[in-house]
Amino acid sequence: MPTRSDALRNSGRIARAAIEALREQGPEVSLEEVARRAGVGIATVYRRFGDRDTLVGAAFEAYFAEEIEPLAQAARQAADPWEGLCAALTATVATLATHRSLLAAARESHALSIDIALRFLAPLGEALTAAQRLGRARADLEPRDLAAIVIMALATDDHTRYLPLLLDAIRPRS
Repeated sequence: MPTRSDALRNSGRIARAAIEALREQGPEVSLEEVARRAGVGIATVYRRFGDRDTLVGAAFEAYFAEEIEPLAQAARQAADPWEGLCAALTATVATLATHRSLLAAARESHALSIDIALRFLAPLGEALTAAQRLGRARADLEPRDLAAIVIMALATDDHTRYLPLLLDAIRPRS
């Protein structure tokens, strides 16, 4: 039986409420708080998602699809692949830095998957290859190195200082 449209709206509203609750209150936010923010009862949260891990997975998927994936796609379509790559990595780190609690909850609930990583790295890999062909990025880089850059920048307390240093390190030396 297909899912009713109101149930789909509730699911989206609950996932978005979870994103905001996690951002504001941290990974230990209660499901009751998420339900309150979504304007639904706790039973609706459990009926739609079953458990906390499934809700966190849905919230991370919604966040990724709406915030991260478009950044990677924009890098692929940029007129200047190096600038597109740098802009995508900078914006990705900035948004992930504001959603560290969602990222931590997603890690804990095993919502981070190879599929999600590939959805991010495939378009960035195309931008990287184009930048390498133009001599704007080091030839020895692989798409997975871009994921490592994001992780390293997020591991610091000042990603706005360290990400440019990391990006400079992936430029070819003259």
